Amino acid sequence: MALGEWNCGGVAFEIKADLSEVFVCHCSICRRSSGSNGMAVVVIANDQFRWLQGQHLITSWKKPGADWQKWFCRICGSPLPGVNDESRTFVPAGLICDGGESLRVMHHIWVASKAVWDEIGDAGKQHLEAFEG
Repeated sequence: MALGEWNCGGVAFEIKADLSEVFVCHCSICRRSSGSNGMAVVVIANDQFRWLQGQHLITSWKKPGADWQKWFCRICGSPLPGVNDESRTFVPAGLICDGGESLRVMHHIWVASKAVWDEIGDAGKQHLEAFEG
């Protein structure tokens, strides 16, 4: 089990899963959204995720013309977990405050789109596009 919360403390969640794999997306949308080299997330089954508080503070933005959406806290702006697909939720890895001791970057996705200044230096497998596995 893992617990997570945001900067302002208004939103919190619980994950009922053993966490190990971090995925880092290097696509241009994730780079612009994070202001960094990408977005690091864990992906879990929907039934392994539960909001503990603050759902009324969640807002989102959807990129026009794209199948991409971002969820964040409307108080502090911290990124929040969101819909990965019909059966899975993604959780920004930096939000996991308890239970993330075994987390390791295992996959870098959309590496073909990474910033020219981004040098990947860990042992995570690099995928030119999306992870198929």
